[in-house]
Amino acid sequence: MNRVELIGRLTRNPELRYTSSNVAVANFSLAINRPYKKDEVQETDYINCKAFNKSAENINKYCNKGDLLGLEGRIQTRSYEKDDKKYYATEVIVENYYFLTPKKNEETKKEEKVETPKQEETTNENVYEEFGMGNYDDDGIAF
Repeated sequence: MNRVELIGRLTRNPELRYTSSNVAVANFSLAINRPYKKDEVQETDYINCKAFNKSAENINKYCNKGDLLGLEGRIQTRSYEKDDKKYYATEVIVENYYFLTPKKNEETKKEEKVETPKQEETTNENVYEEFGMGNYDDDGIAF
């Protein structure tokens, strides 16, 4: 089974582009803190992610650097050649996503509803429980 569930903060604004067949593709990365171990320094993983179609457009439109985002997807590894050298890339392909940062100012965003897979109201506490992370404190995040 190839299944990934992540909650993290965007390290940069998503980059949206369109393929030659007009498919929207958004690239972004999430910073995800590892739980503290006794007497150790906080470590952070940076995970590259890719979303397609309407998901890509919505993530690009409504998410900015530092926003908290939950997602479900799968890991994909690919290779490509550049300057006669072979490179490998591993990324998460987004299947479902959850905007976890509350809107700060309604006037700065267009009043459009975004249909996400779960329409119920969510708090950080029950999102962390849903993803099996228990109690999690935003103060420990590197951003």
